[in-house]
Amino acid sequence: MKDLPARRLLLVHAHPDDESINNGATMARYAAEGAHVTLVTCTLGEEGEVIPPALAALAADRDDVLGPHRTGELAAAMKELGVTDHRFLGGAGRFRDSGMMGTEQNERPGAFWAAPVDEAAAPLVEVIREVRPQVLVTYDPDGGYGHPDHIQAHRVAMRAADLAADPAYGTGAPHTITKIYWNRVERSVVEAAFDHLRTTAPDAFPGIAAVDDVPGVADGDEITAEIDGSAYAGAKAAAMRAHATQIAVDGPFFALSNDLGQPLLTTEYYQLVRGVPGAGGGARESDLFAGLPETGGLQEAVREVASGSAPGAGPGSASGSRPGSASGARPDSASGEGA
Repeated sequence: MKDLPARRLLLVHAHPDDESINNGATMARYAAEGAHVTLVTCTLGEEGEVIPPALAALAADRDDVLGPHRTGELAAAMKELGVTDHRFLGGAGRFRDSGMMGTEQNERPGAFWAAPVDEAAAPLVEVIREVRPQVLVTYDPDGGYGHPDHIQAHRVAMRAADLAADPAYGTGAPHTITKIYWNRVERSVVEAAFDHLRTTAPDAFPGIAAVDDVPGVADGDEITAEIDGSAYAGAKAAAMRAHATQIAVDGPFFALSNDLGQPLLTTEYYQLVRGVPGAGGGARESDLFAGLPETGGLQEAVREVASGSAPGAGPGSASGSRPGSASGARPDSASGEGA
């Protein structure tokens, strides 16, 4: 890819719909502002539950064609967000949705959870060296809520960031991602949003989820950045509606296949885990690119690597070993879905 914009953002997600729920407003904002936004989705979400009764036959235990259908949903969601660069890790269908933790799908041939981390990271390294993002967004080590594919996406993203910066690895010019963020949701904010749901729309859904059902909830002192995406609330809601097999949207609220209402947040929160904060005095960043020089695009980044002035990679949080059961991983009570 040539003549890329000066700001380049990479997001790594496990299944179609994860990106819209977690980062839809952020993606729409940066795309509208002219940044190059790249989304890598690790599976097709083949094991997800299906909400509309008319589409029930798509499910894995029936016709097993949910994955291709969700590919179309994802394309429609990306159109709503204005994102034009989307890839499936290693190509569509290379890694299959692993189902919920502890199910037999975890170890089936081709399951993402069962793949050696370095093997799954290799195609992501190629993307990183091609696009040369300054910023990466992915999950925390628990994957936000303990889903095996989310945990694996974290491991693969962190490992690929390290490998991409290593001149001795693979082919292509090495590239160091300057800032890495994990998805977060601020506890006090989501508590207030649930209170609003109970007060204003208690009958919108058969039940209401709990705060701890929301992936990535963290106390305020863990959050280093908040991105105001209120101007893109409509785009985020439309992207979530595009994932119709997985999400039901009702105004500022939504539910997954468990039919438990949750607030649809348009300010999105992040924790910087690698790189230097762009806000001083402990203040939160309002821009994921804060503190980074405007590089002038890909050519400048290539010159930076060639001159040896690019910063070195920090220590990774993932090994290249085959994943086993994650310590502390909890079964899904959050999403009500398999993907």
